[in-house]
Amino acid sequence: MARLPVTTAVSEAVTATPAAETALPKTYDPVGTEARWQRAWESSGAFHPDPAAEGEPFSIVIPPPNVTGSLHMGHAFNTALIDTIVRFQRLRGKNVLCLPGTDHASIAVQTILEKQLKAEGKRKEDLGRGAFLEKAWEWKAQSGGTIVGQLRRLGYSVDWRRERFTLDAGCSAAVVEAFNRLHEQGLIYRGEYLVNWCPASGSAVSDLEVEMKEVDGHLWHFRYPLTAGNGFLEVATTRPETLLGDTAVAVNPKDPRYADLVGQTLTLPLVGRTIPIVADDHVDAAFGTGCVKVTPAHDPNDFAIGQRHNLPLITVMAKDGSMNEAAGRFAGLDRFEARQAVVAAMEAEGFLVKVEDYRHSVPFSDRGKVPVEPLLSTQWFVKTEPLAARCREALAQADPRFVPERWSKVYRDWLTDIRDWCISRQLWWGHRIPAWFVVSETGGVITDSTPYVVARDEAEARAKAEAQFSGGTHGHPLVLEQDPDALDTWFSSGLWPFSTLGWPEADAPDLARWYPTSVLVTGFDIIFFWVARMTMMAGAFTGQMPFRDVYIHGLVRDEHNRKMSKSAGNGIDPLLLIDRYGADALRFALVREVAGAGQDIRLDYDRASDTSATVEASRNFANKLWNVTRFALMNLGGETPASLGSPDPAQLQLADRWILSRLARVNRETAERYGSYGLGEAAKGLYEFAWNEVCDWYVELIKRRLQDPLQQRTARQVLARVLSELLLMLHPLMPHLSEELWHGLTGASDTTFLALQPWPALDAAALDDGLEASFSDLIEAIRVVRNLRAVAGLKPSQGVPVRFVTGRAALAAVLQAATADITALTRAESVQVLDPAAAEANPAAKALAGVSGELQVLLPIEGLVDLEALRARLQKDIAKADKEIQGLAGRLANPNFAGKAPPEVVAECKANLAEAEAQAALARKRLADLG
Repeated sequence: MARLPVTTAVSEAVTATPAAETALPKTYDPVGTEARWQRAWESSGAFHPDPAAEGEPFSIVIPPPNVTGSLHMGHAFNTALIDTIVRFQRLRGKNVLCLPGTDHASIAVQTILEKQLKAEGKRKEDLGRGAFLEKAWEWKAQSGGTIVGQLRRLGYSVDWRRERFTLDAGCSAAVVEAFNRLHEQGLIYRGEYLVNWCPASGSAVSDLEVEMKEVDGHLWHFRYPLTAGNGFLEVATTRPETLLGDTAVAVNPKDPRYADLVGQTLTLPLVGRTIPIVADDHVDAAFGTGCVKVTPAHDPNDFAIGQRHNLPLITVMAKDGSMNEAAGRFAGLDRFEARQAVVAAMEAEGFLVKVEDYRHSVPFSDRGKVPVEPLLSTQWFVKTEPLAARCREALAQADPRFVPERWSKVYRDWLTDIRDWCISRQLWWGHRIPAWFVVSETGGVITDSTPYVVARDEAEARAKAEAQFSGGTHGHPLVLEQDPDALDTWFSSGLWPFSTLGWPEADAPDLARWYPTSVLVTGFDIIFFWVARMTMMAGAFTGQMPFRDVYIHGLVRDEHNRKMSKSAGNGIDPLLLIDRYGADALRFALVREVAGAGQDIRLDYDRASDTSATVEASRNFANKLWNVTRFALMNLGGETPASLGSPDPAQLQLADRWILSRLARVNRETAERYGSYGLGEAAKGLYEFAWNEVCDWYVELIKRRLQDPLQQRTARQVLARVLSELLLMLHPLMPHLSEELWHGLTGASDTTFLALQPWPALDAAALDDGLEASFSDLIEAIRVVRNLRAVAGLKPSQGVPVRFVTGRAALAAVLQAATADITALTRAESVQVLDPAAAEANPAAKALAGVSGELQVLLPIEGLVDLEALRARLQKDIAKADKEIQGLAGRLANPNFAGKAPPEVVAECKANLAEAEAQAALARKRLADLG
């Protein structure tokens, strides 16, 4: 999509008075500006830190996106949060490392390549492992950098010179070392166990790579006849094809219905095998008939029952999802074809009792997108309980600290009663398992009984094997073959926080300087996948948790508040929004939407036009900042904040003292919010300060002073200081825009960056709580005057007397001091500030009145407006409000609406009614004031 031009209307608040020209163009071009600063930062090495440099260390290793990926909104959100944090810490003077990288995504890459080969009528075996891996690396070189280029467009202030890849030499060496150490400690073993098998990818997958999906299926009820006598037991199953591998039927030991049958046998239909009836506490006597068919080789719960009762394990399915020889007459059928064939045979032979519709959860392979099949397989496993125990001990000391804290319980629960981790995958692309089988012991092929050695390379493996087998086996030369399988991708990802910093080299400078890392920023959905993997690995190899804090953020939901997903087709392409509005606008919009750490955010989006009102509002904010900076440059007389210097405190006027107090307070609040992960609150606070206080009020208040040679220097000094510090505080959120405007304001050279400046010093002496409160009242007073002028229908150039009545001495003093400002901003003919007694003694005839807190505002209008026309307009407003009140009240009184409409619709109706009633009452009050 072509990028739309960004137009900028110069707002009333920042209309430039005649002065010198500015180097900033009239309109802001975000795409060009952003690309220019991204090149400048990267080419200069602005974010390439030296481990020997001064400053407290601060580090983040970014969650590595898959090398197959393209930028989605989750990436954009995570990037915006991370970059806000690291840019702030850099401004605080810390020695910051933000380290990027990508994950090799074993299953995803291999799937892509095998599809390409299939289109050519080939299989990976036709190429051989070496040629296939060459093809994989070629694909990575050509297509694997897409996500990296897209992340660059967001303005990520990472050290691209340190970019890592989970299959690079350093990470690969770390993986081999980690595997060997865990094996030496007895924490990695090889054994036969029931695993989740994905027939589509031909590989085992971990529990965490399985997605549970609700499907509409059936529950088939079958009779299993007793071997002795005429009785039977009724069982139910959603997978009839597995009954061919049944080796028992289980009942609850406390179920009186079957107490006499425990120990007897049944004859398995279609197969004729005699199977026992066993008693096991796992069986829920209240579910169904209370009888459960037991297939130990095809169900994890049945596997456990089989272990307790020493039942045989009969595998009836091959790894491609077809039935094997043990399935008898059903051999060769696909598992789903076999399901129908088994049901038909059971019905034909009189064993089918009934069929029920049944909605249930089915585990699907996250990558293969097909139902997984629990299968017995010889795989490599990590004993996780010893690793998890170390993590639980650290968590008891709040190590790491979770933000929000509630996620620590989720993390703790997952570390409790944890299952061993299957780490082998039947793939070629990935880290090949560093184990060598002595195939000369088993006829030149790898079998489940082939002895093996684990080593760091083939030479070490041969030395170990020769020591074990004295140079040969059975008179034959020693022959080794490396395990063809690859490690689970999460194994290398689990090492990411320290392998990327140089581990296992003990004297790696980056590791010594920046480990443990400062914070991990990630979504809650991978606490199990990744966070726990990293803490377990780090505890085992470094003796420390890999990060001090874990900041868990929520999801970006679509315009209907739904979770975005490929399957739902409701994703929002961040690149479209970047092209239209700029990366800074998208970043600011995403962060500003965060209502609290860990909360999901909703992104407004119009799919017909590929526009977002939320991001457009942030783009408008960028335009506001652009315009106010241009206004400043046109009115600073060619000077910079540095050349102007600090204002003389004795020359500061009321508005100056107010804005400097607000600047100091916003400085303190923003630093606290950035530092405590209150990023959304920081964005909202800066937005309100910049737009409402700096642009809409302070700039308006100083316009006349900027044209007065006697007053302009102080106004220039304060304006320059406010803008320069505001841009610094905004930099973590809007880095490109703030860098551009700061250079325009300060005249800094192209090799000096705002990104590397110190955070502005807090001017605590400028803080004045009382002044800020009174000035807020002043602003409200001006708003009331403007509203009353609008009600009266006064022309903009028409002057009118203004009266303020208040018993608060502090407020009266502020109003008196600001008389000139009030006159300029309200076109007042005169301004009077009276106490209630004086006002009562000298009442204003025919005046419109307004109230703001403890202040009454009077606008005497007799002789200035047509009072009859004004009365008629107020009566018309009252009639309109009354009609609206009647309609809204009627809706709320209707039980069908109040009881059945969505709660948010009813609440909106009530709010509209209250507003209409208030407007009617105000119009009546003003009509009465006119007499």
